Amino acid sequence: MLERHELEAFLVLAEELHFGHTAERLHVSTARVSQTIRKLERRVGVPLFNRTSRRVELSPVGRQLYEEVRPAWTRIGAALERAIDTGRGVTGTLRVAFTGAAAGQLLVGATEVFRQRQPGCDVQIREAQIGEVLPWLRDGEMEIVLANLMPDPEIITGPVLVREARMLAVPSGHPFARRTSVSVEDLARVKVLQLPVTMPESLRADRTPRQTPGGRPIESGPSATTFQEMLTLIGAGQGVFPVGAHARRYYARPDVAYIPFSDAPPLEWGLMWRADGATARVRAFSQAADDLVHGHP
Repeated sequence: MLERHELEAFLVLAEELHFGHTAERLHVSTARVSQTIRKLERRVGVPLFNRTSRRVELSPVGRQLYEEVRPAWTRIGAALERAIDTGRGVTGTLRVAFTGAAAGQLLVGATEVFRQRQPGCDVQIREAQIGEVLPWLRDGEMEIVLANLMPDPEIITGPVLVREARMLAVPSGHPFARRTSVSVEDLARVKVLQLPVTMPESLRADRTPRQTPGGRPIESGPSATTFQEMLTLIGAGQGVFPVGAHARRYYARPDVAYIPFSDAPPLEWGLMWRADGATARVRAFSQAADDLVHGHP
């Protein structure tokens, strides 16, 4: 059987691929990490990592072990946390994140309600870029994220907190900027910037479709990893991108214009958490956010 410190050292090194960074995360020396991995490899009988003077990589056996062990280790941690929550109530520290200024403002309000109800539980807030949402949730770096709802089999979505109209962000000098509205069919006439490849395909198809409802092809532009990067590319004339109506208020720029869609469904915002991470404090925070939005005391 693997000992806990061996398993932790292996999993962290598999993610960091750097002995020094692994030692920092585990609060041990680099030599201790190296000794632990060598001991584990002797037990397995083959190398789990390929090491050179410049890089560390998982071996085929190491990658197989990581892919089979990581989900089980995550479930064990979540089960233990749920047991602690059940025994102690809503305590500890809840790690929450948001994407975008409007979501951050809403998250702060939900945090205030939650803290009033659960004074024994602290809340740490971080901003996530759109491509970080699902990786942070899957890796357990964040317990809850407030963002555009993203369909994913490993992620639970709470109630819809906000629905907002879609708008098309275009360069301020673009002909569309003089319109009062645009149609989804108009996307066939422009180049649409792309979301990061880390986003679910279903979300990318919704926000940056390959063709219009009428079947006309839509030209793909460059991708952007942050919203500010997206707006900068738009202002530089490299493409357009569908956004929520809040962008006109929170991200006003002289080089970008926001034009309402006349026929696109609204965007939905809500809380998301990992399917096996529905702890007592996660459920309590979701309830606080829902009550804040709907005016419940």
